[in-house]
Amino acid sequence: MLHQPLTLPCGAVLRNRIAKAAMSEQLADRHGSPTPGLNRLYATWSRGGAGLLITGNVMISSAAFTEPRNAVLEDPRHLPAHRAWADAVHAHGAAVWMQINHPGRAAVAPLSRRPVAPSAVRLPVPGYNLRRPRALTGAEITEIVGRFARTAELAVAAGFDGVQIHAAHGYLLSQFLSPAANRRTDAYGGEPSNRRRLLLDVVRAVRASVGPGVPVGVKLNAADFHRGGLTQEESLHVALALADEGIDLLEVSGGDYQSPAMTGLVEGVGHRDAYFLEYARQLTGRTTMPIMLTGGIRTRAAMNELLSVGTVDVIGLGRPLAFHPDIPRRLLAGEDVPALPAAPRTGYRPADSYLELAWHNAQFHRIAAGSAPRLAPGPFSVVRGMGRVTAAALTQAGPASGS
Repeated sequence: MLHQPLTLPCGAVLRNRIAKAAMSEQLADRHGSPTPGLNRLYATWSRGGAGLLITGNVMISSAAFTEPRNAVLEDPRHLPAHRAWADAVHAHGAAVWMQINHPGRAAVAPLSRRPVAPSAVRLPVPGYNLRRPRALTGAEITEIVGRFARTAELAVAAGFDGVQIHAAHGYLLSQFLSPAANRRTDAYGGEPSNRRRLLLDVVRAVRASVGPGVPVGVKLNAADFHRGGLTQEESLHVALALADEGIDLLEVSGGDYQSPAMTGLVEGVGHRDAYFLEYARQLTGRTTMPIMLTGGIRTRAAMNELLSVGTVDVIGLGRPLAFHPDIPRRLLAGEDVPALPAAPRTGYRPADSYLELAWHNAQFHRIAAGSAPRLAPGPFSVVRGMGRVTAAALTQAGPASGS
Protein backbone atom coordinates (compact mmCIF):
# COMPACT_ATOMS: atom_id res chain seq x y z
CA MET A 1 0.00 0.00 0.00
CA LEU A 2 2.79 2.48 0.79
CA HIS A 3 3.90 2.21 -2.83
CA GLN A 4 0.51 3.01 -4.33
CA PRO A 5 -0.01 6.42 -5.95
CA LEU A 6 -2.88 8.55 -4.65
CA THR A 7 -5.12 10.66 -6.87
CA LEU A 8 -6.45 13.68 -4.96
CA PRO A 9 -9.91 15.22 -5.52
CA CYS A 10 -8.38 18.02 -7.64
CA GLY A 11 -6.80 15.43 -9.96
CA ALA A 12 -3.17 15.77 -8.79
CA VAL A 13 -1.35 12.48 -8.13
CA LEU A 14 1.10 11.68 -5.31
CA ARG A 15 3.71 9.06 -6.31
CA ASN A 16 3.28 7.11 -3.04
CA ARG A 17 1.54 7.32 0.34
CA ILE A 18 4.42 8.72 2.44
CA ALA A 19 4.57 12.45 3.17
CA LYS A 20 7.12 14.50 5.04
CA ALA A 21 5.09 16.50 7.53
CA ALA A 22 5.94 20.14 8.14
CA MET A 23 8.72 20.90 10.62
CA SER A 24 10.27 24.22 11.50
CA GLU A 25 13.56 24.57 9.60
CA GLN A 26 14.48 28.19 10.49
CA LEU A 27 16.73 28.34 7.43
CA ALA A 28 15.55 31.49 5.66
CA ASP A 29 17.60 34.68 5.86
CA ARG A 30 16.72 37.53 8.24
CA HIS A 31 14.31 38.97 5.65
CA GLY A 32 12.44 35.69 5.10
CA SER A 33 14.06 34.66 1.81
CA PRO A 34 14.84 30.91 1.39
CA THR A 35 18.56 30.12 1.38
CA PRO A 36 20.73 27.60 -0.50
CA GLY A 37 20.94 25.61 2.74
CA LEU A 38 17.15 25.25 2.82
CA ASN A 39 17.21 24.09 -0.81
CA ARG A 40 19.92 21.53 0.04
CA LEU A 41 17.84 20.16 2.95
CA TYR A 42 14.78 19.70 0.74
CA ALA A 43 16.77 18.17 -2.11
CA THR A 44 18.04 15.60 0.41
CA TRP A 45 14.49 14.84 1.56
CA SER A 46 13.25 14.60 -2.02
CA ARG A 47 15.95 12.03 -2.82
CA GLY A 48 14.74 10.15 0.28
CA GLY A 49 11.71 8.83 -1.57
CA ALA A 50 8.61 10.50 -0.04
CA GLY A 51 5.74 11.19 -2.40
CA LEU A 52 5.01 14.58 -0.85
CA LEU A 53 7.09 17.12 1.05
CA ILE A 54 5.18 19.75 3.06
CA THR A 55 7.35 22.72 3.94
CA GLY A 56 7.69 24.18 7.39
CA ASN A 57 5.94 27.44 8.20
CA VAL A 58 5.95 30.00 5.41
CA MET A 59 4.55 33.18 6.88
CA ILE A 60 1.88 35.23 5.17
CA SER A 61 3.18 38.44 6.77
CA SER A 62 6.61 39.76 7.73
CA ALA A 63 4.90 41.30 10.77
CA ALA A 64 4.54 37.92 12.50
CA PHE A 65 6.81 34.87 12.58
CA THR A 66 6.36 31.62 14.50
CA GLU A 67 10.14 31.46 14.85
CA PRO A 68 12.99 33.66 13.61
CA ARG A 69 14.29 32.75 10.15
CA ASN A 70 10.93 31.44 8.94
CA ALA A 71 10.44 31.97 5.22
CA VAL A 72 7.89 34.64 4.29
CA LEU A 73 6.03 35.10 1.00
CA GLU A 74 3.81 38.16 0.95
CA ASP A 75 4.87 39.83 -2.31
CA PRO A 76 7.08 39.03 -5.34
CA ARG A 77 10.34 40.15 -3.64
CA HIS A 78 11.44 36.63 -2.72
CA LEU A 79 9.77 34.81 -5.61
CA PRO A 80 13.02 33.72 -7.34
CA ALA A 81 14.35 32.24 -4.08
CA HIS A 82 11.10 30.36 -3.48
CA ARG A 83 11.21 29.10 -7.08
CA ALA A 84 14.72 27.72 -6.46
CA TRP A 85 13.36 25.97 -3.34
CA ALA A 86 10.57 24.24 -5.33
CA ASP A 87 13.02 23.37 -8.12
CA ALA A 88 15.35 21.67 -5.62
CA VAL A 89 12.52 19.28 -4.69
CA HIS A 90 11.28 18.65 -8.22
CA ALA A 91 14.76 17.68 -9.40
CA HIS A 92 14.36 14.46 -7.40
CA GLY A 93 10.74 13.61 -8.11
CA ALA A 94 8.67 14.51 -5.04
CA ALA A 95 5.78 16.95 -4.98
CA VAL A 96 6.12 19.93 -2.63
CA TRP A 97 3.34 21.88 -0.92
CA MET A 98 3.90 25.14 0.89
CA GLN A 99 2.52 25.30 4.42
CA ILE A 100 1.15 28.82 4.93
CA ASN A 101 0.64 30.22 8.41
CA HIS A 102 0.08 33.14 10.74
CA PRO A 103 1.15 32.64 14.38
CA GLY A 104 -1.32 34.97 16.06
CA ARG A 105 -0.48 35.29 19.76
CA ALA A 106 2.26 32.63 19.42
CA ALA A 107 4.48 35.00 17.43
CA VAL A 108 8.04 35.14 18.74
CA ALA A 109 9.43 37.57 16.17
CA PRO A 110 9.90 40.35 15.39
CA LEU A 111 10.39 41.18 19.05
CA SER A 112 9.40 44.79 18.38
CA ARG A 113 5.83 43.86 17.39
CA ARG A 114 2.85 43.26 19.65
CA PRO A 115 1.16 39.97 18.65
CA VAL A 116 -2.41 39.87 17.38
CA ALA A 117 -5.01 37.25 18.30
CA PRO A 118 -8.76 36.57 18.27
CA SER A 119 -8.92 38.12 21.76
CA ALA A 120 -6.52 39.88 24.11
CA VAL A 121 -5.75 36.64 25.98
CA ARG A 122 -2.15 35.72 26.72
CA LEU A 123 -0.84 32.27 25.85
CA PRO A 124 -0.41 30.59 29.28
CA VAL A 125 3.12 29.40 28.53
CA PRO A 126 6.24 31.10 29.94
CA GLY A 127 8.24 32.81 27.21
CA TYR A 128 5.21 33.16 24.95
CA ASN A 129 3.22 35.35 27.34
CA LEU A 130 5.61 38.28 27.70
CA ARG A 131 3.59 40.45 25.30
CA ARG A 132 -0.18 40.60 25.73
CA PRO A 133 -1.79 40.16 22.30
CA ARG A 134 -4.13 42.68 20.76
CA ALA A 135 -7.54 41.53 19.48
CA LEU A 136 -7.86 41.74 15.71
CA THR A 137 -10.43 44.14 14.27
CA GLY A 138 -12.92 43.00 11.65
CA ALA A 139 -11.00 44.84 8.94
CA GLU A 140 -7.75 43.15 10.00
CA ILE A 141 -9.43 39.73 9.83
CA THR A 142 -10.49 40.49 6.26
CA GLU A 143 -6.91 41.55 5.47
CA ILE A 144 -5.54 38.28 6.88
CA VAL A 145 -7.91 36.23 4.70
CA GLY A 146 -6.54 38.13 1.71
CA ARG A 147 -2.97 37.51 2.84
CA PHE A 148 -3.48 33.74 2.97
CA ALA A 149 -4.92 33.87 -0.56
CA ARG A 150 -2.08 36.05 -1.84
CA THR A 151 0.62 33.80 -0.38
CA ALA A 152 -1.07 30.74 -1.89
CA GLU A 153 -1.19 32.43 -5.28
CA LEU A 154 2.50 33.34 -5.05
CA ALA A 155 3.40 29.80 -3.96
CA VAL A 156 1.85 28.37 -7.12
CA ALA A 157 3.58 31.07 -9.18
CA ALA A 158 6.89 29.95 -7.63
CA GLY A 159 6.30 26.37 -8.73
CA PHE A 160 4.94 24.75 -5.57
CA ASP A 161 2.50 21.94 -6.36
CA GLY A 162 -0.02 22.82 -3.65
CA VAL A 163 -0.54 24.56 -0.34
CA GLN A 164 -1.39 23.47 3.17
CA ILE A 165 -3.26 25.91 5.44
CA HIS A 166 -1.96 25.56 9.02
CA ALA A 167 -4.95 25.47 11.39
CA ALA A 168 -3.35 23.41 14.17
CA HIS A 169 -0.85 23.66 17.05
CA GLY A 170 -2.22 26.86 18.57
CA TYR A 171 -1.44 29.27 15.72
CA LEU A 172 -3.88 31.96 14.59
CA LEU A 173 -6.50 29.83 12.81
CA SER A 174 -6.28 27.27 15.61
CA GLN A 175 -6.73 30.09 18.15
CA PHE A 176 -9.97 31.14 16.46
CA LEU A 177 -11.25 27.54 16.77
CA SER A 178 -10.41 27.38 20.49
CA PRO A 179 -12.97 28.59 23.07
CA ALA A 180 -10.04 29.24 25.44
CA ALA A 181 -8.33 31.70 23.06
CA ASN A 182 -11.35 33.09 21.21
CA ARG A 183 -13.58 35.21 23.49
CA ARG A 184 -15.03 37.31 20.68
CA THR A 185 -18.69 38.26 20.59
CA ASP A 186 -18.90 39.08 16.87
CA ALA A 187 -19.40 36.80 13.85
CA TYR A 188 -16.00 35.14 14.49
CA GLY A 189 -16.58 34.11 18.11
CA GLY A 190 -18.99 32.33 20.39
CA GLU A 191 -20.80 29.43 18.72
CA PRO A 192 -18.68 26.74 17.04
CA SER A 193 -20.00 27.75 13.62
CA ASN A 194 -18.70 31.28 14.25
CA ARG A 195 -15.31 30.15 15.56
CA ARG A 196 -14.63 28.09 12.42
CA ARG A 197 -15.78 30.91 10.14
CA LEU A 198 -12.28 32.35 9.64
CA LEU A 199 -10.80 28.97 8.67
CA LEU A 200 -13.55 28.37 6.11
CA ASP A 201 -13.19 31.93 4.78
CA VAL A 202 -9.46 31.29 4.31
CA VAL A 203 -10.06 27.93 2.56
CA ARG A 204 -12.51 29.54 0.12
CA ALA A 205 -10.19 32.47 -0.59
CA VAL A 206 -7.20 30.19 -1.13
CA ARG A 207 -9.17 27.92 -3.45
CA ALA A 208 -10.32 30.92 -5.47
CA SER A 209 -6.73 32.16 -5.76
CA VAL A 210 -5.11 28.88 -6.89
CA GLY A 211 -7.94 27.40 -8.97
CA PRO A 212 -9.64 23.98 -8.94
CA GLY A 213 -6.66 21.97 -10.20
CA VAL A 214 -4.19 22.82 -7.43
CA PRO A 215 -4.18 20.78 -4.19
CA VAL A 216 -5.36 22.64 -1.09
CA GLY A 217 -4.82 20.91 2.25
CA VAL A 218 -5.49 21.81 5.86
CA LYS A 219 -3.65 20.79 9.04
CA LEU A 220 -6.10 20.47 11.93
CA ASN A 221 -5.91 19.51 15.58
CA ALA A 222 -7.84 16.39 16.56
CA ALA A 223 -8.12 18.27 19.86
CA ASP A 224 -6.10 20.84 21.82
CA PHE A 225 -5.69 18.41 24.75
CA HIS A 226 -6.15 20.96 27.52
CA ARG A 227 -9.09 22.31 29.49
CA GLY A 228 -11.19 24.82 27.56
CA GLY A 229 -9.54 24.11 24.20
CA LEU A 230 -10.93 22.59 21.01
CA THR A 231 -12.51 19.21 21.77
CA GLN A 232 -12.41 16.14 19.56
CA GLU A 233 -16.17 16.25 19.06
CA GLU A 234 -16.06 19.83 17.82
CA SER A 235 -12.97 19.17 15.70
CA LEU A 236 -14.84 16.38 13.89
CA HIS A 237 -17.49 18.91 12.90
CA VAL A 238 -14.75 21.23 11.62
CA ALA A 239 -13.30 18.37 9.56
CA LEU A 240 -16.66 17.60 7.98
CA ALA A 241 -17.13 21.29 7.16
CA LEU A 242 -13.73 21.24 5.44
CA ALA A 243 -14.82 18.16 3.49
CA ASP A 244 -17.86 20.10 2.28
CA GLU A 245 -15.46 22.77 1.01
CA GLY A 246 -13.72 20.16 -1.13
CA ILE A 247 -10.22 20.29 0.30
CA ASP A 248 -7.79 17.73 -1.08
CA LEU A 249 -6.06 16.46 2.07
CA LEU A 250 -6.73 16.83 5.80
CA GLU A 251 -3.65 16.30 7.97
CA VAL A 252 -4.60 15.24 11.49
CA SER A 253 -2.34 16.38 14.32
CA GLY A 254 -3.03 17.71 17.81
CA GLY A 255 -1.95 19.88 20.74
CA ASP A 256 -0.26 23.25 21.02
CA TYR A 257 2.51 24.97 23.00
CA GLN A 258 0.48 24.53 26.20
CA SER A 259 -0.05 20.81 25.66
CA PRO A 260 2.36 19.54 22.98
CA ALA A 261 0.55 16.34 22.03
CA MET A 262 2.11 16.48 18.54
CA THR A 263 5.50 15.60 20.01
CA GLY A 264 4.20 12.63 22.02
CA LEU A 265 4.87 14.41 25.32
CA VAL A 266 1.28 14.32 26.61
CA GLU A 267 0.33 11.14 28.43
CA GLY A 268 -2.97 9.52 27.55
CA VAL A 269 -3.15 10.95 24.05
CA GLY A 270 -4.68 8.34 21.76
CA HIS A 271 -3.04 5.14 20.58
CA ARG A 272 0.56 4.69 21.69
CA ASP A 273 1.73 3.93 18.12
CA ALA A 274 -0.34 6.59 16.34
CA TYR A 275 -1.21 9.54 18.52
CA PHE A 276 -4.44 10.62 16.79
CA LEU A 277 -5.65 7.33 15.34
CA GLU A 278 -8.98 7.32 17.18
CA TYR A 279 -9.90 10.63 15.60
CA ALA A 280 -9.11 9.31 12.11
CA ARG A 281 -11.26 6.27 12.83
CA GLN A 282 -14.14 8.55 13.84
CA LEU A 283 -13.97 10.16 10.39
CA THR A 284 -13.91 6.83 8.53
CA GLY A 285 -17.17 6.29 6.67
CA ARG A 286 -18.33 9.87 7.25
CA THR A 287 -16.35 11.48 4.44
CA THR A 288 -14.36 10.58 1.34
CA MET A 289 -11.93 13.45 1.99
CA PRO A 290 -8.34 12.05 1.94
CA ILE A 291 -6.81 11.87 5.42
CA MET A 292 -3.12 12.17 6.35
CA LEU A 293 -2.23 10.95 9.84
CA THR A 294 0.97 12.21 11.46
CA GLY A 295 2.47 11.38 14.83
CA GLY A 296 4.00 8.24 16.36
CA ILE A 297 3.54 5.78 13.47
CA ARG A 298 6.81 3.88 13.23
CA THR A 299 6.34 0.39 11.76
CA ARG A 300 5.76 -0.49 8.12
CA ALA A 301 3.13 -3.07 9.13
CA ALA A 302 1.10 -0.48 11.05
CA MET A 303 1.31 1.97 8.14
CA ASN A 304 0.14 -0.61 5.60
CA GLU A 305 -2.69 -1.75 7.88
CA LEU A 306 -3.98 1.81 8.31
CA LEU A 307 -3.88 2.31 4.55
CA SER A 308 -5.37 -1.06 3.62
CA VAL A 309 -8.45 -0.73 5.86
CA GLY A 310 -9.03 2.82 4.62
CA THR A 311 -8.58 4.60 7.94
CA VAL A 312 -6.11 7.00 6.34
CA ASP A 313 -4.81 7.71 2.84
CA VAL A 314 -1.34 9.16 3.56
CA ILE A 315 1.18 8.47 6.33
CA GLY A 316 2.89 11.59 7.65
CA LEU A 317 6.43 11.42 9.05
CA GLY A 318 8.23 14.24 10.81
CA ARG A 319 10.97 13.68 13.36
CA PRO A 320 12.32 10.44 11.81
CA LEU A 321 13.40 12.47 8.78
CA ALA A 322 15.62 14.64 10.96
CA PHE A 323 17.86 11.67 11.64
CA HIS A 324 17.12 9.45 8.63
CA PRO A 325 16.34 11.60 5.55
CA ASP A 326 16.06 8.45 3.40
CA ILE A 327 13.58 6.65 5.66
CA PRO A 328 10.71 6.77 3.10
CA ARG A 329 12.86 4.87 0.61
CA ARG A 330 13.82 2.34 3.31
CA LEU A 331 10.18 1.89 4.33
CA LEU A 332 9.26 1.27 0.72
CA ALA A 333 12.05 -1.34 0.63
CA GLY A 334 10.57 -3.18 3.62
CA GLU A 335 12.36 -1.69 6.64
CA ASP A 336 10.84 -0.10 9.76
CA VAL A 337 11.69 3.29 11.24
CA PRO A 338 14.81 2.81 13.45
CA ALA A 339 14.68 3.84 17.10
CA LEU A 340 15.28 7.57 17.41
CA PRO A 341 17.61 9.23 19.94
CA ALA A 342 15.68 10.91 22.75
CA ALA A 343 16.00 14.62 23.40
CA PRO A 344 16.87 15.84 26.92
CA ARG A 345 13.93 16.17 29.34
CA THR A 346 13.18 18.62 32.16
CA GLY A 347 9.77 17.23 33.19
CA TYR A 348 7.99 20.46 32.19
CA ARG A 349 6.09 19.78 28.98
CA PRO A 350 6.35 23.19 27.26
CA ALA A 351 10.11 23.28 27.96
CA ASP A 352 10.52 19.69 26.79
CA SER A 353 8.64 20.52 23.60
CA TYR A 354 11.07 23.37 22.96
CA LEU A 355 14.04 21.09 23.60
CA GLU A 356 12.56 18.59 21.12
CA LEU A 357 12.36 21.31 18.48
CA ALA A 358 15.95 22.45 19.12
CA TRP A 359 17.16 18.83 19.13
CA HIS A 360 15.71 18.13 15.69
CA ASN A 361 16.40 21.57 14.29
CA ALA A 362 20.11 21.02 14.94
CA GLN A 363 19.97 18.08 12.51
CA PHE A 364 18.26 20.21 9.84
CA HIS A 365 21.12 22.67 10.01
CA ARG A 366 23.68 19.88 9.66
CA ILE A 367 21.95 18.51 6.54
CA ALA A 368 21.59 22.02 5.14
CA ALA A 369 25.35 22.48 5.58
CA GLY A 370 26.05 19.29 3.63
CA SER A 371 26.79 17.09 6.66
CA ALA A 372 25.09 13.87 7.73
CA PRO A 373 22.69 13.98 10.71
CA ARG A 374 24.31 13.22 14.05
CA LEU A 375 22.68 9.97 15.20
CA ALA A 376 23.87 10.35 18.78
CA PRO A 377 23.70 14.09 19.50
CA GLY A 378 24.66 15.30 22.93
CA PRO A 379 23.21 18.12 25.06
CA PHE A 380 25.65 20.51 23.37
CA SER A 381 23.57 20.16 20.18
CA VAL A 382 20.56 21.53 22.04
CA VAL A 383 22.53 24.34 23.68
CA ARG A 384 24.02 25.37 20.35
CA GLY A 385 20.58 25.23 18.72
CA MET A 386 19.03 27.41 21.43
CA GLY A 387 21.86 29.91 21.07
CA ARG A 388 21.30 30.05 17.32
CA VAL A 389 17.57 30.68 17.77
CA THR A 390 18.23 33.46 20.31
CA ALA A 391 20.72 35.20 18.04
CA ALA A 392 18.33 34.89 15.10
CA ALA A 393 15.46 36.37 17.13
CA LEU A 394 17.55 39.39 18.06
CA THR A 395 18.47 40.10 14.44
CA GLN A 396 15.22 39.19 12.66
CA ALA A 397 14.25 41.91 10.20
CA GLY A 398 11.19 43.98 11.05
CA PRO A 399 7.86 44.03 9.24
CA ALA A 400 7.02 45.71 5.99
CA SER A 401 3.42 46.47 7.01
CA GLY A 402 0.14 44.94 8.13
CA SER A 403 -1.01 42.45 10.79
